[in-house]
Amino acid sequence: MKKMKINAFVLLGALVGLSSCTKDLDVLPKDPTVAVAETFYAQPGAYKNALAGVYANLSLTGTDGAGSSSLQGLDAGTSQYGRCLWYLQDLTTDEVIWSYENDPGTRELQRNIWTATNPVILGMFSRTMLEVAFVNDFLKNTSPEKLSSRGVTDATLLSNIADYRNEVRVLRALAYYNMMDLFGKAPYITENDPVNFQGPQYDRQQLFSYVEGELNAVIPNLKAPKANEYGRVDQAVARMILAKMYLNAEVYIGAPKYTECVTQCNAIIAGGYTLNSNYLNNFKADNNTSPEMIFTLQSDGYVTQSYGPTTVFVNGSVGSTEQNGSSLGVSSGGWGGALRLRKEFVQKFDGAAFNTDTRKTIISGSRPIDIFDIANRDQGYILSKFSNKSSTGVAGTNSTFVDTDFPLFRLADVYLMYAECAVRGASGATLSQGLTYVNALRERANSGSAVADISAFDLNLDFIIDERARELHWESHRRQDLIRFGKYTGGTYNWAWKGNGSSGIGISSNLKLFPIPVNAIAANPNLQQNPGY
Repeated sequence: MKKMKINAFVLLGALVGLSSCTKDLDVLPKDPTVAVAETFYAQPGAYKNALAGVYANLSLTGTDGAGSSSLQGLDAGTSQYGRCLWYLQDLTTDEVIWSYENDPGTRELQRNIWTATNPVILGMFSRTMLEVAFVNDFLKNTSPEKLSSRGVTDATLLSNIADYRNEVRVLRALAYYNMMDLFGKAPYITENDPVNFQGPQYDRQQLFSYVEGELNAVIPNLKAPKANEYGRVDQAVARMILAKMYLNAEVYIGAPKYTECVTQCNAIIAGGYTLNSNYLNNFKADNNTSPEMIFTLQSDGYVTQSYGPTTVFVNGSVGSTEQNGSSLGVSSGGWGGALRLRKEFVQKFDGAAFNTDTRKTIISGSRPIDIFDIANRDQGYILSKFSNKSSTGVAGTNSTFVDTDFPLFRLADVYLMYAECAVRGASGATLSQGLTYVNALRERANSGSAVADISAFDLNLDFIIDERARELHWESHRRQDLIRFGKYTGGTYNWAWKGNGSSGIGISSNLKLFPIPVNAIAANPNLQQNPGY
């Protein structure tokens, strides 16, 4: 499928309208040396380019190459949306270790000892709120009054702009969903607020209600599932955000909404998505062709270069001794053993049931399973799930920056959400259907064989949390899942280096939320720090 055109030019287009509107951001965007907004929007294709710029903020960090950042004071490596999301959702859990602890913020995150000055936490907060600012500016510049003042009368263009406006509202809802999940609060700012407005603080209940209402309002006006250009929002993307919200509603608002989650899952499944017959093809350079992708963060080694998650995964999966980069489509040395697996994740694949499981891309070799010294890159197993080669073995266009898109939402997650809701007793979900969905994933992982199918007796919450790790590891779900299952904080489930202990120790409950960065509070006094920080 053809990818949406995303590059530094379109991100620059999104920055145009922000050059005189900076105080509503927690880290100020750089003032680009470009023409004023009216000149920009007078150009052919300007509205589509501005839309692409809003999307580009999820893939790129700046307008001057992979090392640039549109956020003052933040490095590209600590402010890329997908990479920061992965750091917070997976690096803080039992799945992975980052070898180079001198990289800003990583040591504190993977040892669960972060503070409100952590640069990665600041990067996530700021990049996400920058997305809100981009959306608000786009909506201001595409209002009926603004379009009329510019003499925009072409019916096709007006219809397209209406579609664009619906899409960016979903992207803004996604941003506030992330803020609700990670920080429990956010400054609330819309396109109707004045320039330099310091938004009031919305708590989780307020954010939940806003995102839910916004998505339900826009869904009827979005394109049907799979009907939009690849990489753009459709009804299924909006429903996926709702499903994830409802799945975690007990954490967010103290009320179960598993039945509502099932409703969204059923609608997504009815949208025409199917499992890719080859699990690993979801994580290769041409995964934009996979029939189970619902929404991805685009990556292109030629025009969309960034140090985003998939570039990190592929280069970081090159072992310190294995030098397996060429098999993954990057330089042979890659990043020299940057990423390794924590023992507790590896053990999720123990047993004969996983002997032929294609999801088990763990490389052990002569390595010890334990990581007693994080700086020793020869300790701990490595993973080869992501690749910069296509499904036919063709290497990506660049040996450093990968062509592989990051699968933010895919069908397999929907199947597992349905199964979990069925186990939790959701109305409208049946255990038999949940079992069918789970076994579809198990059979896909075993080349169509039923050798690893489970029975209804096996389908319980303990199985679900482990199966989600086996299916969805490194896809930015793990922290959220562990919190929902009551396994993240406390000491009932520990993993290597949890709480800064080599064998893992319990951590305090306040770590279910990240702190509000000190810079954000300084920029907006309406924000209050989360308890425990």
